[in-house]
Amino acid sequence: MIKALPFWETKSLDEMSSPEWESLCDGCGRCCLHKLRDEDDESLHYTNVACRLLDTTTCRCKDYAGRHRKVQDCVTLTPAMVRTIDWLPPTCAYRLLSEGQSLPEWHPLISGTYESVVQAGISAAGRCISEREAGVLEDYIETWPGLDPTKQASPKKKCACDTDGDREK
Repeated sequence: MIKALPFWETKSLDEMSSPEWESLCDGCGRCCLHKLRDEDDESLHYTNVACRLLDTTTCRCKDYAGRHRKVQDCVTLTPAMVRTIDWLPPTCAYRLLSEGQSLPEWHPLISGTYESVVQAGISAAGRCISEREAGVLEDYIETWPGLDPTKQASPKKKCACDTDGDREK
């Protein structure tokens, strides 16, 4: 028996149903962090300050259905928007699929659990502060929301023989 390919491998973003589209979100919370745009050079700066509706422990919206009534500038992503905006994190499934890439192994649709997002270091859970507690956004600029921690260079491990000076010959 031939196993059917998952919907994200057979459909474009435009072809997905609403439940399929919603299931692409890995729940990392990074898109709910405030971003700053430099007026002089248009460069983007991420912060670790979360929308007031984001639960900073779980990275779940406290009122997803009513978020637009409570947060006027809350963005609802669309396939067209995903292709043009520059602030989605490099790990975002919407961004990855729009760029013709695959979902990573840690994505809940692959792993079967949202815990894999935390374990991979993707989630903002425990690394952000609510806008209700933060001060001036410029004081909270961070680089990690715009990085893929699974692709960061790790320090080269030393050979065990180099640590004690007893190299075998």
